[in-house]
Formats: sequence, C-alpha cells, structure tokens
Amino acid sequence: MRQIDKFRHLLIGVLSAGLLLSANANAANWLELQGTEPEGAEQLAKVWGFVQVQYQEDSSDPNPGGAYIPPKLIGPNLDSQSAFNVNRARIGVRGVAMPLDQKINYFLLLEMGNNGITEPEGSFAKATDASITFNHLKGARVRAGLFKHPGAEEGLQAIHVFDYINFTWVTQQMLLERYPNRLYTPNNSPTTLPPETRLNAFERGVGAFRDVGVQLFDWFKVGKDWELSYAVMVGNGNGLNFSDNDDNKDTYLYFSAEKIFGGSGPRRQGLKIFTWSQSGKRTADLSADTCSNGAVFPACGPGGSGRISTIHNPEEYDRDRMGIGVKYLRNGLRLSGEYMEGEGMIWQAPHNSTFGIGPGQGVPGAPGSGALAEATGYYVEGGFRFPKSKWELDLRYDIYNRLDGNQFEIEYERTTIGVQYFFNPRVRLAINYEMRSGDAVNFPSGAGPNANVDGIDDRLAIQITGIWSQ
Repeated sequence: MRQIDKFRHLLIGVLSAGLLLSANANAANWLELQGTEPEGAEQLAKVWGFVQVQYQEDSSDPNPGGAYIPPKLIGPNLDSQSAFNVNRARIGVRGVAMPLDQKINYFLLLEMGNNGITEPEGSFAKATDASITFNHLKGARVRAGLFKHPGAEEGLQAIHVFDYINFTWVTQQMLLERYPNRLYTPNNSPTTLPPETRLNAFERGVGAFRDVGVQLFDWFKVGKDWELSYAVMVGNGNGLNFSDNDDNKDTYLYFSAEKIFGGSGPRRQGLKIFTWSQSGKRTADLSADTCSNGAVFPACGPGGSGRISTIHNPEEYDRDRMGIGVKYLRNGLRLSGEYMEGEGMIWQAPHNSTFGIGPGQGVPGAPGSGALAEATGYYVEGGFRFPKSKWELDLRYDIYNRLDGNQFEIEYERTTIGVQYFFNPRVRLAINYEMRSGDAVNFPSGAGPNANVDGIDDRLAIQITGIWSQ
C-alpha cells in the first residue's frame, strides 16, 4: 500500500498541473487511429512502415560468481552488455475495402526486426496485425482479427511515436506477456560472459500487447471539446498466435475521457483520463515432476530415470491486470502518469520459465512463485518541446513491485533522462540515460535474490527512428 499512496499523490500532482497550465506528444485516440480509416477516405491501400536502429550499453555488475541475469544484459539476445540492433523493422498496409464497402477498413502489419517478437522463435518475420473493422453500427464499431488489445497507454500507443526507448519496468515485466511453455521447463541459471547457456528459456515470443478476437468500440463527442471512448474485447488470450491453446478467453475493457485542445492524429493535444482492465486464465505446466528419490526432475539421474510421472500436468491460473492514468499535452508540454496492478501469472524473467524463483520454481503457490502472486507499479513522466526548435527534453520515474507482499518481493526503480532531436516530422534521434536499481526488500544485501539483483546499474540507449508512407 505504501507505493499506491505514493502514486496517488503523484497522479494528483500531474492532473492538477495539467488542469492549471495552459501551456507535442500523443494524447491520441488510439482506438480510432489504429482501428479505422478517416471518414470519407477512399484509399484502397496505403503502404507504410518504420525502422528503429539502436545502441544500448549496460554498466551493471555481475554476481559474486561472475554471472549475469537478464536485467544486466541487452535484449533480446541477452548475450552482451553492449550491442547495436535493428530492434524494429515493420511494414504494413491499411485502407478501405473499396469498391465493395467504404465502411469496411483493414489493417495488416509485419515485423522483421530483432526483438522479443521474433528472437525467441528464431523468426525472420512475424505478423503482428491482421484485422478488419466494420463501421456500420452507430456507437458500436466492430473490429475482428489480430490487433492491439485495449489497455495501458505504453502498450496501446503506436511504438514509433513512443517518447522513450525502453518501456517502464511494470510494462516490460507485468504487461508485455510471455506465454508458458507447453511442458514444464526448468529455469536457466545466471550466466557468465560469453554466455555458457541461452538465458531465454521461453519457446514463444512476447504477446506484443496483442490478441486475436473481436472488439466493440467507438468514440463520442460530448459538448464543445470533450470526447468519450470505450472498447470491449473478447480474445483468445494467446498473444500473436492465430490459434488458441485452450478454451479460456480473455476479456478487455477500456474507457477514456479527453478534453481536446486542438490538432489531430497521433500528436493531438488534450487532457485524457483513462482506465482499463484485462482478465482471463492461462493453462500452464508449472509443477515439476518428482522422482522416486525425492528429487525434482530433471535431477532424477541419467535421462531422468526414477521419475514418477512423465505426463503433462497442466493447470489453469487466473491472470488479471488493471490500470488508471492521465495524460496532458499542450503547446509542447507533456505530463502523464499511470498506476497498474496485476494478480496471477506474474512473470519473473526470460530465464525463469516456471514463473518462479527460489523455492517457487516448480511449486505454484510457494514463496517466490508468480503463478498466484500479485504485483504493482506506476510511472510519472513529462517532456517539453522547445518552441521553434527541433529539441525535446524528457524525464520519467517508474517503479515496479514484483511479487508484491511476497517473501521474494523485488522492487525495481528507475529514473530516465531523455533528449530527442527531430530532423523532420518522420525522422528523430532519441538518447536516454537510465539510472536503475533493484532490491529484494525482505533480504539483506547479497542474500537471497539480492545475490543476483545487487549490481543492477545505469544504462545508455541511443535510437534513430525513421517513418515512411505513401
């Protein structure tokens, strides 16, 4: 509760500042921009895309044995503390189903960069969006297929106009979902450099804040300058995978109210207040099979001999997420904040495929297991685009309490100082310096999880974004 109270004061401060100031980023209606074409549009196919090239360098220290955990390495490959990378390379096509029906829109997008979507599965390219929107019913537009589910601002917004290079701790760990392996897979140990083993123990890539399903949504003008938006979606709860892995379905709810100051598109100026929730179940085999000698598989012996059970033992676990936030943008000034919490299926790290650490590995419900655990996190941030210049300064503070209230709770904290230079509206340079730390709050320094968490330190990130379209 200490972090919730702290966030409430910060959120009130951000909202108050936004209401009092009359002073370019994106208080945009992402439901409208990503799900529909402008009214009256007649373009059959608009081809567009973007590329992001980056360099990151991490100054974290290894554990006493010289090994590193993922927060101290550069993703998605996790084999170095410094790396150049083409982290995103996307090409898409969208438009109106002319001449068949002007009220039907479509959206297709392909990812070819090296990131959490493509790297775990060794994919050269992977579809991230493939949807159709029907705009026939007033007040209830229908979107079906694979697309971004409604949710937190960092996930819902277009990534090529995101003002920072890396996501906040809470978005990266609690919301950017990793899906359980089909069969129980033991965790990987921290590794030395060069790596002795591949740290990513998951078979599939991240969900990328997307799902396959059906969504009802729309937005409404209220009075002179207010806009209300809503979305209700039912999806597979299986990320970018076109098929489902069980009979469970996820439910997504979203609502926002925005006072519009002016402008349009992804850089519209306004004061937006929003809330969202996601609820569903995940089928996972997180329980380690035991052996006749009392050990936990695979420590039974050569080839796993003496193992009592060799069958798949899946169970269902609840996964719930929610959040509330505010975003203010006007005359070059941006202020925003969001509080998020989750219950169940709390992800631990790329090398912890059992969703547990310590005794929680292979024992759902034990201390250190994320299967039934809770987590909370928030961020507050702001930016200022200097008038009649191409420069913007950004500042963000974010915190994440993983396994909140658990013996193995870890508190991650970060302050990011950023600068952006806009060569033109479609090409920009971003430089971020992140001051990071982690602490297993119930253990002394060097003990328990702190043996690996100690030493998380600063990170430098530089990224160039280039956007193109017809």
